[in-house]
Amino acid sequence: MSQQSFSLNNLDFNNAGAWPKSVKAFFCGLIVVLVLAGTWWFFIRDKQDMLESLERQEQERRTEFETKQGRAANLEPLKLQLAQMEQMLQQMLRQLPSRTEMPDLIVDISQTALASGINNELFQPQAEIPKEFYAEKPISLRMVGGYHQFGAFVSGVASLPRVVIMTMHDISLKPRETNGGIRSDNLVLEGTVKTYRYLDEEEAAAQTATDTTANGAQ
Repeated sequence: MSQQSFSLNNLDFNNAGAWPKSVKAFFCGLIVVLVLAGTWWFFIRDKQDMLESLERQEQERRTEFETKQGRAANLEPLKLQLAQMEQMLQQMLRQLPSRTEMPDLIVDISQTALASGINNELFQPQAEIPKEFYAEKPISLRMVGGYHQFGAFVSGVASLPRVVIMTMHDISLKPRETNGGIRSDNLVLEGTVKTYRYLDEEEAAAQTATDTTANGAQ
């Protein structure tokens, strides 16, 4: 078969059957490529974007599931730890004075100051302030004594049978001046201290009910 040179201008598109085989194969391949490209563009491309989006969502769900699974695995140990902490808190609270012990404790604190050589010019307990599971007892005081006497007082309070927590509020400590304006060796401790006791079950329940009512009224 003789070799002939063909160009697009020489092709008769109305008589494609007379085209050389190589030309027919070329155009068939071109048509297949165009069909595949059109199929990908109009049908597959959107589906591929959707697939990538679903894959991202799957990975996010997997990560979220693994995170929640880890939290669930740690939930029981955390509950146990919380229960142990609550038990320790209750044990610590039980070391504080009770309602019946509080009056004697106030007397013990005052007597400890006197035994240390401190002059109680003012020692006036105020009304209790109930909290969630404890109550605080403010005491207005004015004490006069030396450094060593105040040190002995603090040591004496710490050695009382019950655990005594005392916090100081608006406290001033300064040298005492005599009538002539001359400072003496004594110091004046003046202000308010607070000591604490635990609420028994009945008091705690009543305080919880009061707090709930107050929060509901807000």
